[in-house]
Amino acid sequence: MVAVDGRLVADEGRRLPGRGAWLHPEPGCLARAERKRAFPRALRAPGALDAAGLREHAAFAADNDCGTTPQSQETRKQVDPS
Repeated sequence: MVAVDGRLVADEGRRLPGRGAWLHPEPGCLARAERKRAFPRALRAPGALDAAGLREHAAFAADNDCGTTPQSQETRKQVDPS
């Protein structure tokens, strides 16, 4: 996620300009970060940031089972670095 004009925006492609931060795609993690006021500190942004769009994104991700799960990590192929 990144801060754009005082709003938190999910940066799925990791291409938006500015300082970014990672957040689990779960509403509980978002609520915890908001309660701790972690976003302005992590993104080095002055003042409060609007997380409404990020809340919608987290709810959508939770409803659609987005993200990696232990099962999906087990089935991934390992690539030989040599």
